[in-house]
Amino acid sequence: MTKQVNLSEAKTRLSQLVDEAAAGEEIVIAKNGAPRAVLKPLPEAAQKKRVFGLWKGEARLPTAEEWAEMDRDVLELFGVKNDGRA
Repeated sequence: MTKQVNLSEAKTRLSQLVDEAAAGEEIVIAKNGAPRAVLKPLPEAAQKKRVFGLWKGEARLPTAEEWAEMDRDVLELFGVKNDGRA
């Protein structure tokens, strides 16, 4: 179902209107009787709750030795020798 509210009412009741839209109602916001915007529910995929720690155990941080090796590789790409000179 679609419902229309004027802009001043939408300003006053925005929180309630957002809740109504989240519940499935489409709300048209009008200014001087002319529709200007629509509040509507997000698609189901956008409403999924994010899970903290989802990637736990799937990746690891490099060790200090691995970081040092990567640093040497990057410096080598830029032509910098081990002693810091180009």
